Amino acid sequence: MRRLRRFFLTGIIVILPAAATIYALWLVFNFLDQLAGQAVGLFLGRRIPGLGLALTLAVVLIAGFLATNFIGRFFLNLWDQVMYRIPLVNSIYRTVKQLVEAIWRDDKKAFQHVVMVEYPRRGIYSLGFLTGPAPAEASMRAASDLVNVFVPTTPNPTSGFLLLVPREEVIPLEMPVEDGLKLIISAGVVGPAGRTASGGAGWGQLLQGLTDNGTIKNPGWRRRRDAAE
Repeated sequence: MRRLRRFFLTGIIVILPAAATIYALWLVFNFLDQLAGQAVGLFLGRRIPGLGLALTLAVVLIAGFLATNFIGRFFLNLWDQVMYRIPLVNSIYRTVKQLVEAIWRDDKKAFQHVVMVEYPRRGIYSLGFLTGPAPAEASMRAASDLVNVFVPTTPNPTSGFLLLVPREEVIPLEMPVEDGLKLIISAGVVGPAGRTASGGAGWGQLLQGLTDNGTIKNPGWRRRRDAAE
């Protein structure tokens, strides 16, 4: 019975990453397929799985091709003028467009820099992302050169706090943005280069954490607590 329990827990550890990846891809596929799939279904009289996804990708490619020539840019500018004239729609459209332009701008180094700041109090450091200089008015009123630092929450990095921090108090890190996001999403369990915070990596160490009877050996947090004591 103990061996069955160990096999069951090992199977969960091995299958869970692949299952989560497949589920996420399935959600993306369904979302893209439904964008144009319903319209295609009304035209053809029946749904064809995958056709909506193919049509959506084709529309994106055609839009990208048109945006690279003079005529396409003319119609894009005309489209912007139309969207800016529609109440309520203009605020949403303008905000999303500015966000996309900020992400895909040529100067991406400042936007993708991982930093540390003392937050929420002195002596405690939070991981954040430098997004650029603060508004000139804020720097002027604070009498300091302020920068925008986004401090995401764990484990959901899409929410967080925007901090205006003096530039000299920001500690830049050599850590890539991808590793910084991994560290935040995993609550510090997965460190840079995919290594665990305890220094190990790969399936070997993960599966060694199970004893023969299916229970967990001395976990990392307990080892760190014992070392501290």
